[in-house]
Amino acid sequence: MNVKNQLRDGLFFQNPVTVQLLGMCSVMAITTTLFNGLGMGVSVLVILTLANIIISILRKIIPNNIRIACFIVVIAGFVTIVDLCLQAFLPDLSSSLGLFIPLIVVNCIILGRAEAFAYKNGPAASALDGIFQGLGYTMVLVIMCVVRELLGNGTFGGGLLNGGEGIRIIPEGIPALGMILPVGGFLTLACVIAAMQYILNKPKKDEKKTEEVAK
Repeated sequence: MNVKNQLRDGLFFQNPVTVQLLGMCSVMAITTTLFNGLGMGVSVLVILTLANIIISILRKIIPNNIRIACFIVVIAGFVTIVDLCLQAFLPDLSSSLGLFIPLIVVNCIILGRAEAFAYKNGPAASALDGIFQGLGYTMVLVIMCVVRELLGNGTFGGGLLNGGEGIRIIPEGIPALGMILPVGGFLTLACVIAAMQYILNKPKKDEKKTEEVAK
């Protein structure tokens, strides 16, 4: 178990959003305020980690031909718990995220990690995989929330700071309202993915140039 590699994969090299391109629907739909992004990110992180642990523990007794159904049952249980907790303790967040919390049951990120990692590895490694993949997902959500909220509404920390209104940075009337609409989600996500791919591929280009000079 290499914790450092798992962390790097979760945040960068195998980021669930910018590299694996999973969970696109929720990423573009709820990233309009920092409150939404953090709430959704932490919810997915908790569910992903707990589901990974349970699936890893049960992996030797889960029949291979019905494993996907078993994964969904485990995930649905934790989604229900998180959904009820949000309704009880953070009703504003629960109302804002709406159906996107129940839809975590079929989120490709969680099903994908259950199939690709938790079903093949031990509980400790699976727990770390859930945490790091969840952090990578949350990181992208927060970046998109900050960009879209700032450019679309002119504020920072909506739902969290200044009584929920956020701190106004750009005067009213100047922000581009389209950034908090679906088109803004597509544009922002495209830029984030492009930036991440450039960063990840840049060292490879530099290595090729070094090899060519050496030859």
